[in-house]
Amino acid sequence: MGRKLRFRHGVHPPELKDLTASVPIRRMPFPTEIVLPLSQHTGKPSRAIVRPGDWVERGDKVGEADGFISVPVHASAAGTVEEVGLWPHPNGFYSPAVRIAVAPFSAQVPRSRIIPDWEGLSREQLVEAVKQAGVVGLGGAAFPTHVKLSPPKDAPIDTILINGAECEPYLTTDHRTMVEYPERMHRGLRIMMRCLGVDRAMIGIEKNKPDAIEAIRATLPHDLDVTVHRLTVKYPQGYEKMLIKAILGREVPSGKLPMHVGVVVHNVASVATIAEVFETGLPLIERIMTVTGNGVRQPSNLIVPVGTKTRDLIDACGGFSDDAREVVFGGPMMGTAVASLDAPVLKGTTGVVVLTDADVKPQKSYPCIRCGHCLDSCPVFLNPQVLGQLALSERYDEMEAHNLADCMLCGCCGYTCPSNIPLPQLFQLAKVALRRQQTAA
Repeated sequence: MGRKLRFRHGVHPPELKDLTASVPIRRMPFPTEIVLPLSQHTGKPSRAIVRPGDWVERGDKVGEADGFISVPVHASAAGTVEEVGLWPHPNGFYSPAVRIAVAPFSAQVPRSRIIPDWEGLSREQLVEAVKQAGVVGLGGAAFPTHVKLSPPKDAPIDTILINGAECEPYLTTDHRTMVEYPERMHRGLRIMMRCLGVDRAMIGIEKNKPDAIEAIRATLPHDLDVTVHRLTVKYPQGYEKMLIKAILGREVPSGKLPMHVGVVVHNVASVATIAEVFETGLPLIERIMTVTGNGVRQPSNLIVPVGTKTRDLIDACGGFSDDAREVVFGGPMMGTAVASLDAPVLKGTTGVVVLTDADVKPQKSYPCIRCGHCLDSCPVFLNPQVLGQLALSERYDEMEAHNLADCMLCGCCGYTCPSNIPLPQLFQLAKVALRRQQTAA
């Protein structure tokens, strides 16, 4: 491929991955309590099917899918259900959740399960197995994977793109997954190709991860059309529309999805998880994530039970440093600062970054100087300056007319703004306000 694999606009924030890029994945000890929010994915939350006093084993369902765009939630540790009630959610709200007191002397060995032979299953059976395992996108959006694996008949898919860019600063979850579990990733890719009935897959990895590129290329299956592509290091390279543009040169139109240009995009961790489901018979009950930043004493890449509280996660990494200031779920560009250390890890939590006083940007904002930096950085060619003014005036309907729906909240505009205007936060609030208006109507 002669052309450079890149997209227009975007930014180049410091990578800040050195803290954990070469740190091997390890398993954290089980905490004394697990909290499983029923809202852990895009779409309709799960419906609780357990009551206080119930005993559950690892992998048992505690929440049932409540619609097509919904997945079950499973117990990530054996123990007794303490409560089904409201609990602090990483999004800042209180959300229905299942609290489990982890059995202190349990070996945490899951009950025996039938491991399906995926090669003997039909496409429909494979997709249903993925759904029942509660698999969602592990790159952050947490969109139910089975929905992506069953596109409508009028949107034929010719290519699977695997997102190994991991362009968010600090995070090394996908990097370590590719280095340490390349065969598992290829096995999951094979299952996905079977589900979608496609013959071609392409894996995009930013060129700042040479060890990951080498590991994936060294284990490429010889009987499949799978290629690895070294991507230009730029943020937000990992956003699916940018990835499609960089690798395939296809433009996803405004208001459309990747499937409308014949592509399905999956994160490397999601692919590896699907392989694990068919290797062990276990659903998605734990995930690999990065705990990093100058505010934590032992930056690590961990296998973490879903539902682990933030305070237990930080304790497993040596605790906070003396100058720790802010805890962010996800990376500093698209992540969310958590208000409570009781907020639990979700399926889609890629990492936790602990920032220090020196890392936190001053909160004071100044008037817009019309410099145009936000326009030059926006990868989807919006006008953040106009959208910001409309958001400050709460003219949300007009924002919709200016294509607010295309904004992916990547943070490029806020990163480049010399006036420190919190544009991504304003746009996020506007999206919430518009959804509430539409729901009320």
